[in-house]
Amino acid sequence: MSHQSTIERQQLLNAALQNRNVTNVDIRKITLGPGQKSGRHLHPCPVVGYIASGTGFCQIEGQPAELLPVGSAFYEPAERVIADFGNASDVTPLTFIAFYLLDGEQDLITMLDSK
Repeated sequence: MSHQSTIERQQLLNAALQNRNVTNVDIRKITLGPGQKSGRHLHPCPVVGYIASGTGFCQIEGQPAELLPVGSAFYEPAERVIADFGNASDVTPLTFIAFYLLDGEQDLITMLDSK
């Protein structure tokens, strides 16, 4: 007789994508060194992600920065300016998994000039 245990399901994120068409998902493992930041950018598609190790931060322009500890999920809406995204630690690397929800052929990221 096998022992059946309960499967635990913990919601990390519920991102409302409105009526976007998603034809494929490009999944990337991304590592930022200590103190490394992406700078101001945007994505033509929605991006959801998961912090695999380290602690990150994400700041959508016009909003306060959000701290992202290991195990947390984040959402970067399509065509919204991300003021900054980066590694909150000056000592340890940050690794996250990014899921780019693409509609056909799209660039993953567009870098913008800093304000």
